Amino acid sequence: MRQTAVPELVCSRRLLTGYFAGLGVVMAVFGARMPAVQNAAEVTTAGLALVLLAAALGMVTGLQAGGRLARPARLPALLTGGAIALAAGLAVLGLCSSLDSLLAAAFAFGIAHGVLDVAANAAAVRCQDAHGRPIMGRLHASYSLGALLGAALAATTAHTSHTVLFAAVAAGAAAAAGATTRLTRTVASPALEPVHHGAAPGPHEQRRLSRRRLWLLGALAAATLLGEGAAADWASVHLHHLGATAATSAAAYGCYSAAMAAGRLAGDRLTARFGADTVVRTGAALAALGLATGLAGSTTASALFGWTAFGLGLSVTIPSLITAAGTGGPRAVATVAVTGYVGLLAGPALVGALTTVTALPHALLLPALLAASVAVLAPKALEKTTP
Repeated sequence: MRQTAVPELVCSRRLLTGYFAGLGVVMAVFGARMPAVQNAAEVTTAGLALVLLAAALGMVTGLQAGGRLARPARLPALLTGGAIALAAGLAVLGLCSSLDSLLAAAFAFGIAHGVLDVAANAAAVRCQDAHGRPIMGRLHASYSLGALLGAALAATTAHTSHTVLFAAVAAGAAAAAGATTRLTRTVASPALEPVHHGAAPGPHEQRRLSRRRLWLLGALAAATLLGEGAAADWASVHLHHLGATAATSAAAYGCYSAAMAAGRLAGDRLTARFGADTVVRTGAALAALGLATGLAGSTTASALFGWTAFGLGLSVTIPSLITAAGTGGPRAVATVAVTGYVGLLAGPALVGALTTVTALPHALLLPALLAASVAVLAPKALEKTTP
């Protein structure tokens, strides 16, 4: 590593840590206060589903647009602009009083989310390449920690109007993005170009990913995020199904999230030592076996263990898949993100559909089986991706 690159690398890494954490806070606050948004606009459950669909469609649109725009020179503008647009979208969502306004605001909010997601991950890949060692896990861990902070903030302000909360969080996020505008230039700095030896690619060139490998990365992202979506919506239900109290049931997703954050914090060191394919394969196997064991038991303790193991095991998968996709450039990152997001959206619905024909523990074997498939296919998808 060139010594002149150190200040830019440190600044870029710290900046991106803040962006990932801020994104986690915003999304958690929005999700946690969704019932208040629904009540304020007086929309039915079906109407709320349309709002969430509009946000999802907006995110897909934003991911695709971000993939086309996310060149190194444009990353600073995309980060700052995406963050401010996301903050503005959150504030507007807090003011909506009808289904039509919610649909429009949710779509715009989703677009900003998608653009910022691609920009942050593209910048993270660039920063990681310049470091010459894995840092993606810690950056994604900051998102998980930000989400936990956002959920705690929403819980402690439960008696405060969601309009006030959304406006306050939006103001803080926009102010932070504005205050760090000059610092975002570091993510486009020539000093962040990785050091190559011999006849290696020149600046801004990426290795070409085969279409088959790109879609394999996307399929593994979908399988992983389907499990994350199932954990978010069904972990607490599973505990309740076993007769746990409301507090214990809520702790299921908390255990899952905490384990995922811890795994991501440790994942970079493990990836540097053993390689991404080995760490993801081992983690996915742990996730599959842990969740299956938890589902086979009939106690709350076994269920909590299962969801904790599931979060820990899956923690390193998405950062590693994004790293692998990053070798093909921002468009490849966007493709994997879009495909993965389909899994995130489909997961809760698929588990719900299965519960109509079988018991909930049996339905929840789907994410365990998909985690096992990730363990099997990871070596093929992640070959030669460790920085």
